[in-house]
Amino acid sequence: MTTGCIILAGGAGTRMKSEKPKVLCEVLKKPMLGWVMNAAEDFGFDVTAVVTGYKSELTEEYVKSRGDFPTYLQTEQNGTGDAVKRAAEVAEQTDLVCVLCGDAPFIDGDTLRGSFELHKKSGASVTVITAEVKNPSGYGRIIRENGIFSAIREQKDCSPEEAEICEVNSGAYWFDSKALLTALPKLSTQNAAGEYYLTDCIELIGNAFAYKSENPDIVLGANTRRGLFELNETARQKVLYGLMEQGVEFLTLDGVIISPDAKIGCDTVILPNTVILGNTVIGTGCRIGANSHIEDCTVGNNVKLNNVQAYSSVIEDNVSAGPFVQLRPGTVIRRGVKIGDFVEIKNSDIGENTAVAHLTYLGDSDVGRGVNFGCGCVTANYDGINKFRTEIGDHAFIGCNTNLIAPVKVGENATTAAGSTITKPVPPNSLAVERGAVRIIENWEKNFKRKRKI
Repeated sequence: MTTGCIILAGGAGTRMKSEKPKVLCEVLKKPMLGWVMNAAEDFGFDVTAVVTGYKSELTEEYVKSRGDFPTYLQTEQNGTGDAVKRAAEVAEQTDLVCVLCGDAPFIDGDTLRGSFELHKKSGASVTVITAEVKNPSGYGRIIRENGIFSAIREQKDCSPEEAEICEVNSGAYWFDSKALLTALPKLSTQNAAGEYYLTDCIELIGNAFAYKSENPDIVLGANTRRGLFELNETARQKVLYGLMEQGVEFLTLDGVIISPDAKIGCDTVILPNTVILGNTVIGTGCRIGANSHIEDCTVGNNVKLNNVQAYSSVIEDNVSAGPFVQLRPGTVIRRGVKIGDFVEIKNSDIGENTAVAHLTYLGDSDVGRGVNFGCGCVTANYDGINKFRTEIGDHAFIGCNTNLIAPVKVGENATTAAGSTITKPVPPNSLAVERGAVRIIENWEKNFKRKRKI
């Protein structure tokens, strides 16, 4: 039995007051649409498509960045039924179709699997995915007779007894594809909004069941910045509490933001004001923060990062870095490296047990094992047109205030004297000294003029 998924992502979200489509507004620095697409990928649909609308080019760009997903354009905002019509091709290709809202980020794979099984076993033509919430205000109520689903009642049409019902419509549905294709042409705009409502398909098709998810958050969405903030708070707590259950320690949750896609090992401590984003993986026994930003990085075990900014980098076991360290994309920090304060490393491979103590920039460099950098060293990798690499052999000693002008190579166990600017290869086991002769002018006239100004 083949399955398709249609994600509705065409709304403008005018109350969000954003220049981008609402589905691209972010929860934990990840577009709401991305959360829904993750749930669809978790389920494993045969076809997943996205219906775009407002500023479709932005949504399509994001969808393409995720993979080869078909998109369909809803040229005018004529309701959810019209949106599904645009993607009717998905129903033509599959036996069952699931319709999801691109701005309801907390739909999950377990809910999709559970509702799918109910849909098959019940023989239903339509299955409405529902949830029970504490405050049902604003949601369509699920009406059951003797426990069996009978209708969706909009709040304005509810009786006082029905208004007390806490089981609500999530806006997500399973349809038999043939039944959906038969119902879509019958939809009418004879309603207050003058739009095609997908919910009308339930009455047109009949034989409907309801599946109540164990996750009440699947109904949550946002129409305003305040609502988006509340989604972020909900998501943040879900992620952090989930990590606690896996053995991650937090001294406080103040300022801590962690992506739902991040993975962190047990006995790792996350300190205040730490942000961990993207597909970051952190090992066991680490200490991350305070005031660190780690994005799309792989971090080993027993790593200490204090006030570190790291992007698209690899940090192996037993590394310590910080404070005030930046690791830019393409950087690999090998096992046992020590990085001190005010150090920036970019697109470089730093060998095991190397020490970069402080006030140093290493760009486009391949550094061996056991190298020591003194204070204030620079690998000058850019001549204004092209970038070049620097190569430093194992156990080299780079003296304070050394400038290595790439392309250049420092051999194994070589030393550069403090204050040298190296433009030629330094052979192994040698000492490179580059210093101009000191010229001293005694009783320099400007000294006396400067003194009088004070």
